[in-house]
Amino acid sequence: MSDAPRLRHVEAFPVEHEGRSCVALRDPAGYTDSIVLLHGPLLEIVSLFDGEHTVAEIQAAVMRRHGGKLIERRQIEEIAEALDQQGFLDSPGFAERRASIDGGFLAAPTRRATHAGGAYAGEADELRTMIDGFFAPPDGPGPIAGYRTEGSRVRAVIAPHIDFHRGGPAYAWAYRDVAERCDADLFVIFGTCHTGMADPWALTRKDYESPLGAAQVDRDFVEALAARSRQDCFGSELAHRTEHSIEFQAVCLRYLYADRRDIRIVPVLASFAHEAMLAGRRPEADPRVPRFLDALADTIAASGWRVALVAGADLAHVGPRFGDPELVSAPELAQIEREDREMLEPVAAGDAQAFFDAVARDGDRRRICGLSPIYALLKVLGGGAGRVKRYGQWPDPQGVVSFASVSFE
Repeated sequence: MSDAPRLRHVEAFPVEHEGRSCVALRDPAGYTDSIVLLHGPLLEIVSLFDGEHTVAEIQAAVMRRHGGKLIERRQIEEIAEALDQQGFLDSPGFAERRASIDGGFLAAPTRRATHAGGAYAGEADELRTMIDGFFAPPDGPGPIAGYRTEGSRVRAVIAPHIDFHRGGPAYAWAYRDVAERCDADLFVIFGTCHTGMADPWALTRKDYESPLGAAQVDRDFVEALAARSRQDCFGSELAHRTEHSIEFQAVCLRYLYADRRDIRIVPVLASFAHEAMLAGRRPEADPRVPRFLDALADTIAASGWRVALVAGADLAHVGPRFGDPELVSAPELAQIEREDREMLEPVAAGDAQAFFDAVARDGDRRRICGLSPIYALLKVLGGGAGRVKRYGQWPDPQGVVSFASVSFE
């Protein structure tokens, strides 16, 4: 371990634990399942794990803050060693851990159901019962009336990617329309990449496992899409390893179709729209973005499949949990809903550019984490009216998350 310990880029957020205010550390990239709680002197020490301060300098800085009270060098070293063992430090030990985990994922024939048993039930019967409950009124839309394909056809849906126990009924509002009015054989699923990635797009050839059986990837479609897009679509494939935004949609599709008919998926992680906005550009300024979207439209046309689009996308993320200074009040919840609904107007109109502009107008103050997948879905859809079927919030004062279910015919 280095004499100047460096904390990795992990998520830090405030929590209350046993009556004390703490800062929790969590790794959204999933290289460790541990959550570390920091408070008081421990928080002060770890805040100096920036790779610039040596252990001796950390010791001196803490002593200055506390009127010369001695903290032993060994205490700081033990804290650093404990964090390193848990995978929180940027160190040779972590490099070995990451290489082992990444190598295991790339060598595996399938993408395992990372969040089964946590964000949703891990056993098939329990999971079916869980999702059945999402359809129950008053929060749900009612049971599926029948798997039909006649009449107006659903071409695309936007569904949440919030944990099932927080937003389950909103999934039902999206997927009942899919069950009742969609004849697709193939579902292209756009998902948010929460950990960021070097490329705007990430494909995988790996089937998505679930307690209800694997959602099979159409590898021929994926290969054709990658070739047409004229870019490396697998350079960021590791982002699929723990990302939940596509996994939850794969689970819902298996729930709908596992016992009825075969369907295939094309999992597409997206991370480009926020990058464009922060640079003051439009998404198309990166030529890889329109090339991929055009290639997807051409591959759909050439495939012979009946194709539907899905965006696994949440909306606002506001509160101390996401970096804001104050708790979210009831009036602020109402304001978030007003602003979200205004933003959803161009989404329902099928206008990708107006949606992007609506988010960029205030610098994405509400942190719309579904920006890239929704934008991509709207661009490929190429217009057409949508309908907001459900809007919801998970109103934790420490961090509200909002989401919506939108159906396009």
